[in-house]
Amino acid sequence: MRLTILGGGGFRVPLVYRALLGDPTVTEVVLYDTDARRLRVVGAVLDALRGGASGLTGPSGAAGGPPAAPEAPAVRLASDLDDALRGADFVFSAIRVGGTAGRVRDERLPLAEGVLGQETVGAGGVLYGLRTLPVAIAVAERIKAVAPGAWVINFTNPAGMVTEAMSRVLGPRVIGICDSPVGLVRRAARAAGADPDAPGFGYDYVGLNHAGWLRRLTLDGRELLPGLLADPVALAGFEEGRLFGARWLAALGSLPNEYLHYYYFRRESLDAVRSAPATRGAFLDRQQSAFFAAADAAPADAYALWDATRREREETYMAENRAATGGWERDPHDLDGGGYDRVALALMRAIARDERTVLILNVPGGGAVSFLDPAAVVEVPCEVGAFGARPLPVAPPDEHQAGLMLTLKSVERAAIEAAATGSRTAALRALALHPLVDSAAVADRILTASHK
Repeated sequence: MRLTILGGGGFRVPLVYRALLGDPTVTEVVLYDTDARRLRVVGAVLDALRGGASGLTGPSGAAGGPPAAPEAPAVRLASDLDDALRGADFVFSAIRVGGTAGRVRDERLPLAEGVLGQETVGAGGVLYGLRTLPVAIAVAERIKAVAPGAWVINFTNPAGMVTEAMSRVLGPRVIGICDSPVGLVRRAARAAGADPDAPGFGYDYVGLNHAGWLRRLTLDGRELLPGLLADPVALAGFEEGRLFGARWLAALGSLPNEYLHYYYFRRESLDAVRSAPATRGAFLDRQQSAFFAAADAAPADAYALWDATRREREETYMAENRAATGGWERDPHDLDGGGYDRVALALMRAIARDERTVLILNVPGGGAVSFLDPAAVVEVPCEVGAFGARPLPVAPPDEHQAGLMLTLKSVERAAIEAAATGSRTAALRALALHPLVDSAAVADRILTASHK
């Protein structure tokens, strides 16, 4: 089967490819990116992952090395979008419209107004969505025209917003993924003394992308979450427990997605971002610029450079939030890289082989969350098979969870309207309604500044 990766020059693409090694589900990977240098460098990293047996071909189809090892998917660099999409069985969308420089701007404009700027949260997330949605919708239209039978796995942020916009074109054949929920479930299970891979293990999770809650953990029908929430020592043993603190988690009665730290500790988060030497986007912009320049100059060293850069990136993930809670180092097992690559592979394997499994995904809820209409994309456990992803029933969100979900869904839909119609009014509504933007006048100024 053929996997096409849009944003094929993205820094984390090697994680996806590494997950495919030794698995026969995907036999060819096609990379497409609008940045030729990034695409070239990532190609060199993948070549190293395959042990030098590249079989790597460019747009002309000329072989760049000896045949690939049987367990390593062939790699091809596509010359244009339609070429990349044609014949694809799966399309992995991980584009970054505006590059890391765009992210820097998304963060700095809100911070200048005294509100949070972050890639998927707050005004920064809305600005990123407003810039990304028109491109994502155009991509969805090309997929529908060129590869209508392909399954689309969306990791482009803001993932819930982008997945909903693409689903209006592609219907149920687009599925959004994120590694945060599965990471939370696995860390919480281990802290509670359970094996997350055990046959009798279960959980309940509900929300939107980067705004969800783990509300049950069970093993052989025995409820584990209340005991975990009442155990400060166990909570201090994993990231979310340390991030939110035992006192707040006991009051909340659930385990929040890590991104909810921006909502529950907004003053501390904002202060930490302001006092940091650079925003996360500025750090990544400098780091990735240096990596791609060095790797392009020395292709033989591309993998070693990438791996060192990746480790630094993982070690500094959400560093400001950790600083706001006293400062602590990440767990070693969380430095192995993302996790979204493994979610993507599990999703592809389940669909391609009809191997039934349950994954937390971003899909139209279809009534799983009663107060949202069926077309609203939610992040919930889904049964996955050859039919795609089917939301499973979840317990109704409590009033707090429902209130935040409704507010953030109104933000997402206003941004989608703005992207579809070009309406400045809808864009202003998307910014001003976000709970981390405390003034409509501030929202108006941010929007105006973003167009300069």
